[in-house]
Formats: sequence, structure tokens, C-alpha cells
Amino acid sequence: MLKLWDSVLTDLGGEAVDLAPRRFGRVVACDGGLLEVSGLSVPVGAMCRIAHRGDLSISAEVIGFRNGRTMMMLLGDTIMLRPGARVCPEGRPGMLPVGDGFLGRAVDGEGLPIDGGPAIHSRMEWPAGGVRTSALDRSPVRETFDTGVRALNALTTFGIGQRIGVMAGSGVGKSVLIDMIARGSSADVVIVGLIGERAREVSDFVERHMNADKKDKTVVVAVPADHAPNLRLRGAMLATSMAEHFRAQGKKVLLIMDSLTRVAHAAREIGLLLGEPGAARGYPPSALATITKLVERAGNSAATGGSVTGLYTVLADGDNQDDPVVDTARSILDGHIVLSRDLAQRGQYPAVDIAASLSRVMNDIVPQQHQDLAREFRALTASYEANRDLVLMGAYRAGADHQLDRAIAMHDLLTAFLCQSARETINLEDSAAQLVALLG
Repeated sequence: MLKLWDSVLTDLGGEAVDLAPRRFGRVVACDGGLLEVSGLSVPVGAMCRIAHRGDLSISAEVIGFRNGRTMMMLLGDTIMLRPGARVCPEGRPGMLPVGDGFLGRAVDGEGLPIDGGPAIHSRMEWPAGGVRTSALDRSPVRETFDTGVRALNALTTFGIGQRIGVMAGSGVGKSVLIDMIARGSSADVVIVGLIGERAREVSDFVERHMNADKKDKTVVVAVPADHAPNLRLRGAMLATSMAEHFRAQGKKVLLIMDSLTRVAHAAREIGLLLGEPGAARGYPPSALATITKLVERAGNSAATGGSVTGLYTVLADGDNQDDPVVDTARSILDGHIVLSRDLAQRGQYPAVDIAASLSRVMNDIVPQQHQDLAREFRALTASYEANRDLVLMGAYRAGADHQLDRAIAMHDLLTAFLCQSARETINLEDSAAQLVALLG
């Protein structure tokens, strides 16, 4: 029994004793979740503990300064918070816990377990904003990434270290698709950030994946929609920091972020609280910059040989593909998968709109024959969809367009190729072989 505490006691024995006086501040104002604290000078990103009803306390994070006072945002509710409450800093500012102890566990935005297991003991930390390196340290994408989804493997082949977006409206199948990729992909470590999603969806995901074969190499960081915006943002940074930590060890990491839009919503709430103007449809500049900073942290590392393949879901509000978050994500990502509500209503799952989807590195990682067949498949699908109404009305005369004639004849086969059961996994080699059998 005592061996369980050996690592903890060893770390405590090697810890330097801090005899410096402890400073604290006082809560002087509260406006929603925004606090003003006097008498405390700590950097942005620092975590503080606020005395709350005797021995209880609540956490807050420093987000800015104003008129000599420190601006903080609570990580919980403001119920029973009183003026003059004592505020004490804790931990190292700007650092987040990482380490092998998180493998096989589900944690919240503060790194605390939510799966009912024991506390996680890890003294390793990583900067919340990441470790900025030279642009030339990011090696190019040269290896294929197997998603386990036939349509993606064959027609929009992705690479290890690529940043991919899954873009669709609500209820079209984004979560099901990333569930398929998480199950069918091959990676040393899988980091899943469920940010701003439904609590029911979080529990379902943890139940499915934390009892599977990949449990020991999976970390789930879950911050549901009813949590504070800075905690949601902190959860996204924690998931990305863990991915960077394992990449620094030379491992191949799959980082799944569901969803990038909820992260932007959290950053928007914080920006508006600090007085930033809402520029693009209510999004202040800092909210859209947060997306860029998170996405740019994924990729390959030339120094360690490790990689972070990023998979980010993007919610298109009202199925609007010109939404600021969608547009910003599309411009910074290395590829995107567009899910169509029309295809989903026809019963095609996954409802991937091949004509609108794109992998910017596919031509660099697959043979020329694969590229030609994927281009041919895309042309046939686009030709049929462009003339679908004419065909269904019987207004099209056979022989007028050779490509359209072929697309009509092969429509059922093309649709069957795109469809796949959520429980089915088709590897990259089989996907390419089936594409050759279909069109070769």
C-alpha cells in the first residue's frame, strides 16, 4: 500500500521550500462571471483560489487588467460569492499538467479526473500557449494517414501531421464521423477534446472509447457547454498541450477537437467581457485569432520526428459555409471535409460532399493513378449533382453529354462507394483497391 505513495513522497522530498510571504487580494466587484480584484499582481493566465463559504473555495483565471485592478473570470458559478473574499494565487502561471498519467483517463479543463478514478499524479507541465518554434521546424507531410473511412481514404487522402476540418451544420453527423476516425485510425496516442458539447455526448463517447482496445493510449478532455467560457478555452489548450507533449517524445498523435466553433464562442464571450468590439458577425478579432493559434500548434516536428494530426469539427451556423469561423478555419487548415444536409436526408452516411471536400496534400502522398481516379470520381459525382433535377424530371436526353451519361449509369455504384456503416472500418489499401475496381 505504501508503494502507491512512493512517487508522491519522492516529489515532495525534492521540492524546494518556499519561504516567501504569500500575497492575496480581495474581490471588489463582480459582473456576471467577471471579477475585479484589488491588491494582487499576477500575470494573465494565472490560476487563483477564492475563499468561499468557510473551507470551500472556487477557482478563477486572470484574463486582463484595468485601472490598477486584476480582471478574473470564474471557472464556476458566482452563487454565494461575497465582496471582500480573499483571492490567493496558486500553481505556475501559464502552465498546464501533462504526462503519461493521463493516458486512459477522462479529465476536465483543469486536468482533474471526471471518470471516477483516482487522482492523477503528474509533475510534468507544458506551456498553455505552446512552445513556438521556427516555421522550418515543421517538416512537410509525406506519409498517408489512414482514417478507416473509405470515402476519405480514397477521395480526400490525408497525411500524418495534416490539419483537417469537418464542416457541417448541426445534426448532420460530425460527431459520428470523428467517432469512426478515432476508432479506425492508427496513432500512438489519441487526444480527444470535447469542448462545449452536450454532457450526454461526452458520457457516450467516454463509455465507448474508454472500454475499447485503444483505452490505454487515449486521453479525453471534456468541458461541456454549461461550463464557464474560460474553462472551455482552457480545456482546448490542455488537449493541445498534451498533444504537443507526446509529439516532443517522438510519438504520432491524433488530436480530435470537437468543436472548434465552441472554442471560438468561448473566446468571443471573454473578448466581449473585456470590451472588444464585435467585428465579424459579433466575433471580436481575438476570438478568430484563438482559432489560428490552436490550429497552428498541430503538425510534424522535424526535431523529434513526432507529429500531431489535427482533426477539428466546425459548426456552420444555419448551414452557412461563409460563417466567420468556417471561413477562418478553411483558410488556415490543410484540408476540409464538408458534410451535406441534403445527402444526409437521402440516407447517405457519412454525408460527405466530395465535390466540396478537399485535401491540400493528397497530390504529394498518393500515386498518380490514385490521383487520376479520385479526380474522375469527383467529376462524375459533380456532373450528376449539377444535373440531378433535369434527370429526375426526365428532361435530359441521353447522349447529349457522355460524362453525364456515365454518371447516371454509375450513380448507384458511386453512392454505395461513399456509404459506410458507423461500425465498419476500411483501411487505406482496401479503399484504394476498391476505387481501382470501380473506375480502373
